[in-house]
Amino acid sequence: MDTHHTYGVHDALTDVRGLRVGHAQRTDDGWLTGTTVVLAPEGGAVASVDSRGGAPGTRETDALDPRNVVERIHAVVLTGGSAFGLDSAAGVMAWLEEQGRGVSVGPDPSQVVPVVPAAVIFDLGRGGNWRARPDAALGREAAEAAAGTELEAPVPQGCVGAGAGAVVGGLKGGIGTASVRLASGALVAALVAVNAAGSVTDPVTGVLYGELGELTDGSPYLPSEDEHTEARMLLAEAREETAKRAAGTLRPALNTTLAVVATDAEISRPQAQRLAGSGHDGLARAIRPIHLMHDGDTVFALSTADRALGEGEFNDLLAAGADAVTRAVVKAVRAAEGVDGPGGVFPAYRDLYDGPRPRD
Repeated sequence: MDTHHTYGVHDALTDVRGLRVGHAQRTDDGWLTGTTVVLAPEGGAVASVDSRGGAPGTRETDALDPRNVVERIHAVVLTGGSAFGLDSAAGVMAWLEEQGRGVSVGPDPSQVVPVVPAAVIFDLGRGGNWRARPDAALGREAAEAAAGTELEAPVPQGCVGAGAGAVVGGLKGGIGTASVRLASGALVAALVAVNAAGSVTDPVTGVLYGELGELTDGSPYLPSEDEHTEARMLLAEAREETAKRAAGTLRPALNTTLAVVATDAEISRPQAQRLAGSGHDGLARAIRPIHLMHDGDTVFALSTADRALGEGEFNDLLAAGADAVTRAVVKAVRAAEGVDGPGGVFPAYRDLYDGPRPRD
């Protein structure tokens, strides 16, 4: 298997030409939540999905089953707000309909039905107000933000969009993205909203799980024992304070990590489903444990079908998809900023470990 890969231009999902990403979030007055929209090219994208958490909150995922009629989707929505946040997809659908983008269902060009699969994370109450959650208006805002970007634009990361209220193992989570270019030129990229009950850090060293493999390759940062001891103490204090402030919220903690893996290679819907599955491999390397009963971990896979897939290249594509997801998780955690609000105290990894940072 060929493993000689490089990053895309922006090391982001938008390196797959034709895809655009938009974020919308609310972070004031009791809000700490948001929505991220991945906008497909006008002709749509081949898509599939793989959900492995025990508590998924999704919309239109049955349509992505390769046995069903839908050939292409028009956008993917990742959003906060638990099941309430699925309302944000309605705003994205409305915007797409206004653009005449969707499955044609009548003689008039305006008679279209956009296909917009969506999945949610649990972030209710993290800003302090239990009823502050994404709605159709926020979904439209994220779709318009995506449409307003240039092709192949950089993607904002950290506490934006669906990552605004994300938390992972007591640390602030967020949005991260990464891309891999295969030796053939094909691109595979990932965007992840990191929000899990599990942890992203090795309990013995404090190193991010997603970077453990880099230590043998000269990774520039390994926390000292004293730094790690202090970080663990500060995180424990933050968790205790969060428990006090959020005493009225549900227990156990409800979470979910979401991802979109995309490629410009032409693949079938069954192959897209396999690519979505490889994304879960990437999550399992970076978050431990993953796929718990109170997670709804879901990975979407997209193909813009702009490049022929080389003979025997699909295995490389799967491996690269997993790698991109792992790096996207790391980048999300490193980009996140700490939050100290009425819904809890969520320190960022950078707040606890003050060493040099590997390349973003």
